[in-house]
Amino acid sequence: MAENRDPYEVLGVSKDASAAEIKKAYRKLSKKYHPDLNKEPGAEEKFKEVNEAYEILSDPQKKAQYDQYGSTGGQQGFGGGAGGFGGFGDFGGGGAGGFEDIFSSFFGGGSSSRSRNAPRQGRDLQYEMTLTFEEAIFGKKTSIEYTRNAVCKTCGGSGAKKGTSVDTCSKCNGTGVIQAARQTPLGRVMTQQECDVCHGKGKIIKEKCTTCGGEGITREKHRVEVNIPAGVEDGNQMRLQGQGEAGENDGPYGDLYIVFNVKPSKTFERDGSEIFFNLPISFVQATLGDEVMVKTVHGDVKMKIPAGTQTGTIFRLRGKGAPKLRSDGNGDQHVTVQVQTPKTLNQKQREALKSFAEASGEKVTGEESFFEKLKKRKKR
Repeated sequence: MAENRDPYEVLGVSKDASAAEIKKAYRKLSKKYHPDLNKEPGAEEKFKEVNEAYEILSDPQKKAQYDQYGSTGGQQGFGGGAGGFGGFGDFGGGGAGGFEDIFSSFFGGGSSSRSRNAPRQGRDLQYEMTLTFEEAIFGKKTSIEYTRNAVCKTCGGSGAKKGTSVDTCSKCNGTGVIQAARQTPLGRVMTQQECDVCHGKGKIIKEKCTTCGGEGITREKHRVEVNIPAGVEDGNQMRLQGQGEAGENDGPYGDLYIVFNVKPSKTFERDGSEIFFNLPISFVQATLGDEVMVKTVHGDVKMKIPAGTQTGTIFRLRGKGAPKLRSDGNGDQHVTVQVQTPKTLNQKQREALKSFAEASGEKVTGEESFFEKLKKRKKR
């Protein structure tokens, strides 16, 4: 991750932010910096940075490890580099960001020929997938189709017409850069600049591929099979390695990030692997006790209501929740009992309740029923 930044800083949230706040910040920033929507320089790097930050903060184990140690790999710093700064080997060796690049940028030169023509991984892509509540619970296998940059199948990515070859640029000898003298406050120095013949590619294509026009890349509709694991949640993302866009200079394909949007259920509420359900019962069931059938995502199950149950009592059905995404087993279902008060009573029900009140030593002044009012009128 660039500059080993704090993932909380990257997403713009505090360390005590809730999972919902972290998810909201991630979705906002991933859309803001998505390479297909934001063409500004540096947007792609910020997009990757946001994804890496969310990958840590959305995983309870990684988040806890980062909060304790400052990294997710036992090292200090965000990104897993040696010593938290990407490794000392990068300073004087061949890695990007070394002394050679610092010197070059100080004097205005471009990047080295080695890095200019080195293989580069393709861009990452993002795909939003909408799931029903049940699909997120149990997972599913499906296929998706999207458009991406791919290696030209006609020329194999060389950019040259079939049967022809690619020549090395004679001016820069395939380096993509040429040496130029430049006057600086420290004297006359040699700098590197992009070759004006091959435009930094280091090669010349005399006869271009008719399919890709010499670019070696074409746009294609790409289909990929996706195995969605059981237990995903709204805002979770899944990385499919190598399913992004084609790289440059024979570099590998980028990755595809699938972001899940889960539709809410009309019956259940969910928090991770825990599921919540409201069960209405009658006054009689609550008073005398009963055995009832309760809906769960795994089907109806029997549950005992003890005599004297009060409204708001919560019962736990173990193992009847959602699958745990990063471990074995299921969560639980929490059933909240809601005792229903009847809005209307017939004559027998009213008399029975009055008898119950008298037997309990209660004096209840209730509204007169239609039948009681009718009796009084007849007596008059």
